[in-house]
Amino acid sequence: MRIIGKMIFPLVLVALLPACIPNGGRYDVYRDRGPQIDPGPIDRGPIEPISPGQRQQAWEARPVSPDAQNVAAGDYIVQPGDTLRGIANRTGAGSEVIARANGILPPYTIYAGQRLNIPGGRYHLVRPGETGIAIARAYGVSWSRIVADNDLVEPFVLRAGQRIIIPHDGPLTPAERAAAFHLDIEDIVTGGEPALDANQRPARPTSSPSRILPPTAAVEPPLRRTGAFIWPVNGTVVHKFGPGASGERNDGIKIAVPLDTPVLATADGVVAYTGDGVAGLGGLVMLKHGDGWTSVYGHNRQLLVQRGQSVKRGQAIALSGDTGFADRPELHFELRNGRTAVDPLGQLPKR
Repeated sequence: MRIIGKMIFPLVLVALLPACIPNGGRYDVYRDRGPQIDPGPIDRGPIEPISPGQRQQAWEARPVSPDAQNVAAGDYIVQPGDTLRGIANRTGAGSEVIARANGILPPYTIYAGQRLNIPGGRYHLVRPGETGIAIARAYGVSWSRIVADNDLVEPFVLRAGQRIIIPHDGPLTPAERAAAFHLDIEDIVTGGEPALDANQRPARPTSSPSRILPPTAAVEPPLRRTGAFIWPVNGTVVHKFGPGASGERNDGIKIAVPLDTPVLATADGVVAYTGDGVAGLGGLVMLKHGDGWTSVYGHNRQLLVQRGQSVKRGQAIALSGDTGFADRPELHFELRNGRTAVDPLGQLPKR
């Protein structure tokens, strides 16, 4: 994900931007405003707002050793009593990879005498608590490539004991692997949850920022979205969704607002991430809403919620700021359906 770079306009000229930028200029400025929303008093709970850098993430709490096993391609003849998982354990390949290579669909029935193609590759054995992000960072490859090579699907949560293919073209030394990995929004959406152990269930969301779930706990997301999306702030849309004049891409919209404006949850949801680990977006909050929907709120000065906390539509989740690569006090706002960024202006109420 690319983020539109800094502008050169002073903050005092924000209100005059439409008059200052000539037609055909580099920046598109829109006087689109959301509906007037009264957030009411901000309920910050019994704790003070926490700065983004103080939060430990799941992929930091459970490091990954790059100890993948190289498996040679070959054939396997199914023996009486074999299961797909047992064959995976015997060969070192992933059961899902074997099933996909042989056209075996759920419930993954196999029969004695069946000849199976065992795809060769470099397979990582997932341990309890490991995240996709930590695995990708350990090998210096992009998590999106691991998702594609393993045909992972929503909700993208790994499980302990699963074997996944790791692309071979990653850097070799630990320093090279660390330098090669860059965290982005899609990584957090699809690879931020810890792997569940056998018979382990995700933790239920908390209702207060004072009760913090450990970073190693997988959080149960909403299954279904409830209610329509609302505007997270009432302000001026200063960058639209999609490619800009210079070819850069914005996966959301940017809304200019005064400093410390309450940022509201666009719908009921569960906090999936709080922190400042995505380059350019500063203080960041991400919410999962069910049905594959995720909302993203960047450039915040203060974050008022914790990962694993349930929130209601219209609840204050942050105070706006100018952190990261913000041009002025503004909010970077995204909506995503699965791995795909969606234009928020097509989902929010009309002006």
